[in-house]
Amino acid sequence: MDRISAGRLLKWIRFDPWLVLGLLAVSGIGLVVLYSAGQRSLDLVIGQSIRLGLGFAILLTLAQIPPHYFRFWSPWIYLVGILLLLAVMVAGDVSKGARRWLDLGVLRFQPSEIMKLAVPMMMAWFFANKPLPPRLSHLLAGAFITALPFILIAQQPDLGTGLVVGFAGGIALFLAGLSWIVMFILAGLLATVIPLFWTFVMHDYQRQRVLTFLNPESDPLGTGYHIIQSKIAIGSGGIYGKGWLNGTQSHLDFLPEGSTDFIFAAFSEEFGLVGGCVLLVLYFFIIARCLYMATRGADTYGRLLSGSLTLIFFLYAFVNSGMVSGLLPVVGLPLPLFSYGGTSLVTIMAGFGMLMSVYSHRRTPTR
Repeated sequence: MDRISAGRLLKWIRFDPWLVLGLLAVSGIGLVVLYSAGQRSLDLVIGQSIRLGLGFAILLTLAQIPPHYFRFWSPWIYLVGILLLLAVMVAGDVSKGARRWLDLGVLRFQPSEIMKLAVPMMMAWFFANKPLPPRLSHLLAGAFITALPFILIAQQPDLGTGLVVGFAGGIALFLAGLSWIVMFILAGLLATVIPLFWTFVMHDYQRQRVLTFLNPESDPLGTGYHIIQSKIAIGSGGIYGKGWLNGTQSHLDFLPEGSTDFIFAAFSEEFGLVGGCVLLVLYFFIIARCLYMATRGADTYGRLLSGSLTLIFFLYAFVNSGMVSGLLPVVGLPLPLFSYGGTSLVTIMAGFGMLMSVYSHRRTPTR
């Protein structure tokens, strides 16, 4: 009887225990590692715990909202996001040479974070009532929906976030049933514009990151320092690691950004290959569970939105782990639920909330 009551309670509050269990496991390990990588600072752990609490509250709140409300608000959220990006170009705050923030007096935030959710929502809304696979005219419209915020964000400059937004739109097209022939044609067209992108869009420091990725030893004390120290930290952990609180690269300040972008390197140094594999398995569990939930959506909008949000989470984990291990160029993407920070964490948890809403309302007729 108790089990039946618990199951009814979970359904009543629109709660998926398996997904939340995976999120709690990763974020809990992240807090343990953050304490070590952050020089045993309780302030960092408490601050991150508050952000995680806020994120889970947003997740549970959005999970209670029927998906047809998200569908109704999708174009308006996208429009507001575009207007805010234009406002950043005109009156945004400049920090470290980039104009990415809007200061409203009582609130300072990055509008580009909104587009990580607004673009997949808009793409799902646009293709929800269209014949699939998409026609050429619909494909061009979807490309415009994605390209507009990508260009505005890349000009800030914030290429990392821009690529996430571009990936979100591209994956929505893929999930809409884009044929392999069209995908190969688009890949060929993309390859032809890479030289133009390199020359006219990318900034000097972004081009330098790519060159550093190809040969980090060319400037070991400059642009190549981050990735060299990161690989040293991962390699020195060996099979089983040095043990919690015993990492030398992060504790002796050899590893830059050990509590943010390069926290996976600090984790691997202390817990080794075994710990890294366990963490990646947990991420795989979350992604697999989300993909299953996406397939259970009641309509095209829910399935496209859920699939896109899931693969955005995959992109974060894949790019960050590949970046710190030297397999990908360094970009400003944190390890989700692990790296210290609040903006991207709240965005990711909001995405999980919408995904859980689609899954938990799958038997409810949509409007």
